[in-house]
Amino acid sequence: MNIHVLDKSIYTAVTEAIRSEATRLLTAGDVTVIVGYAAARRKGSAQPIVITSSADADKLIFTPACVNNLAVYLTKAKKEIPKGGKIGIVVKGCDLKALVGLMGESQLKREELYLIGVPCVGVLASTVQPATELTAETIASKCRECDAHLPSGCDLLPNVVLPPMPQLEGKYSAEIARLEALPPAERWAFWKEQFAKCIKCYACRQVCPFCFCEQCLCDRNKPQMVDTTPRPAGNTAWHIVRAMHLAGRCAGCAECERVCPMDIPLNLLNRKMAKELKELFDYEAGFEVNEKGPLSTYTEKDDQSFIK
Repeated sequence: MNIHVLDKSIYTAVTEAIRSEATRLLTAGDVTVIVGYAAARRKGSAQPIVITSSADADKLIFTPACVNNLAVYLTKAKKEIPKGGKIGIVVKGCDLKALVGLMGESQLKREELYLIGVPCVGVLASTVQPATELTAETIASKCRECDAHLPSGCDLLPNVVLPPMPQLEGKYSAEIARLEALPPAERWAFWKEQFAKCIKCYACRQVCPFCFCEQCLCDRNKPQMVDTTPRPAGNTAWHIVRAMHLAGRCAGCAECERVCPMDIPLNLLNRKMAKELKELFDYEAGFEVNEKGPLSTYTEKDDQSFIK
């Protein structure tokens, strides 16, 4: 089944709107830099780009190959973005959730950003060729369960009407349900097998907008909190610590899973944590800035059933 919202005129219209706004903003000096997407060398592929001149606005694009979460470029992890003025950034819905989360954690200020939102019907899965048509078979798993096709609250959202999205089976929801139905020992065996594949490359950390610490706790050796070698105990500790660290914060962009060279289902773990936070605290990442998440606050209404 083709996703009929993939009329290429939609992407053409969005691309033209992004270029026009970028030209206006940079010419007027309303922003000093724009972070967006540009065509890459491989046919049909896209890559992040940072432009500072209106002459480069025509390089900006938006296609199903625009998979990167650009929010990571505004964190401490990236140093090359000029800080001399307002920053423009192209955002999909999941990217915007990440930016909102960073605002809530005082890592970014809304008044210092110009958000160019893009109507997004989904991006390509990392397992398919970049030039592939976006269909129900080639769409990224995260997009099957996305509720943020239109990022709200942006300074610009191109006036493009998205046709109704077809109902697609949510792979993460189905897999979470399958794992929850297993006995605890079998669930643990599943995750031990997954974590055993980890080679400690930390690609998941480097691509995540919420891993913005100057020095990661897991890199410290005095004292050493997590074994840095790719061994079972250290791998398990790393992934559990990271999952807990992202609970209530993860925007669901699935960049960690996309870049993992060992195909560990990291977003499955993050989705499971998000499900628990929703059920226990009625909380989920969204487009509203929250200064404190449920795991950093306490109220008398919090579930206390874990206390024996």
